[in-house]
Amino acid sequence: MKPRSPLPHLRAGRVLALVLALCAASLPGGAAEAKLTRLVRFQAADTVGYGIVEGDQVRRIRGDIFGTWRATDQRLPLAKVRVLVPTQPTKVLAAALNYRSHQTTLAERPLPQHPEFFFKPPSCLIADGEDIVLPAGSTDVHYEAELVIVMGRRAKNVARERAAEYILGVTCGNDVSARDWQSGDIQWWRAKGADTFGPCGPVIVAGLNYDDLLLRLRVNGEVRQEQRTRDLLQNVAALVSFASQHVTLEPGDLIFTGTPGQTAALKPGDVVEVELEGVGILKNRVVAQAGR
Repeated sequence: MKPRSPLPHLRAGRVLALVLALCAASLPGGAAEAKLTRLVRFQAADTVGYGIVEGDQVRRIRGDIFGTWRATDQRLPLAKVRVLVPTQPTKVLAAALNYRSHQTTLAERPLPQHPEFFFKPPSCLIADGEDIVLPAGSTDVHYEAELVIVMGRRAKNVARERAAEYILGVTCGNDVSARDWQSGDIQWWRAKGADTFGPCGPVIVAGLNYDDLLLRLRVNGEVRQEQRTRDLLQNVAALVSFASQHVTLEPGDLIFTGTPGQTAALKPGDVVEVELEGVGILKNRVVAQAGR
């Protein structure tokens, strides 16, 4: 099953440029935009590549984004490219119960003593502007706003104090979850990994303080979730280090870091926005599966 056509990229590109400018201006402590690197994976005509977002333009890069690369002089209007899922990961991990405010909604579950991960298949990922499809077999699909770690280097048995060396940056994510399947199935393979259940993007930002960013989710303009990442029970370094003790993290792999507060069911026609301070806004519409 493929998601419906994304929101028109001309409009989405213009909105993205404006959002990025506003996010940079509102960073705590007046952090200068020059200190940040904003990377976007995009498609222009038949070409897919990475670029640096500079205002309303994308500056192409040459080389390997996870190795050696340099910026070129070729620039494209952001409004004329299609923004893609930020990476093509070999694996997507997601942390469960990583905010106390979310754990209180599940009173029967104790706080975890170490990161508790599950896997989302890369096939569930969709980009900014694409549709979240409510599957015919579920009647209780929820949003979950999350900061997402993007790995920049191969990581195995990494110490916490060195975890930052292995991170390319962070982006916005929505761990869409079918609660009826989550509670009724033994495994979460479809509850967390159904097609379109992994909105992610729109850009990767490096140079932020990942452990103190404001995370916010809106449905149809109404704020439903809001908390700072300093409230993570297991912070970014702890998540990367622990995961790397058990699975080898590859460049481009993603780690969803957990969601705060309460969540609620989505319905066709909803517009969901995940906003992460300094990064931007991930925006997706909700539609019913054809024939539902």
